[in-house]
Amino acid sequence: MCSNIEQMTSNNSDEFNLLRKIQNKPGQPQRELAKDLGFSLGKLNYCMKALKDKGLVKINNFKKNKTKLNYLYVITPKGISEKTKMTIRFMKLKMNEYDELKQEYEKQKNKK
Repeated sequence: MCSNIEQMTSNNSDEFNLLRKIQNKPGQPQRELAKDLGFSLGKLNYCMKALKDKGLVKINNFKKNKTKLNYLYVITPKGISEKTKMTIRFMKLKMNEYDELKQEYEKQKNKK
């Protein structure tokens, strides 16, 4: 069973990866996005709605398109800012993990 922290980290990671994909390929079809991220379409739609509700992405559809399946996902300035903050938090977390591992290694090395 996941703790709240693990679940929050997972959600942030999903949102970060989705923001990154959208920024790199804004016109990518939903099925491709879901496949690239390892998401089901339901999970992709859930995450996309959460990002939209937070104001991090805009979703535009092409109403004149006969199939009505084409959407354009655009990361907003707020989304770019949030993605940057997520990146910084992730890097700080990884640097702390590295420092802890280095200390553990040094302790083990000194015991020998």
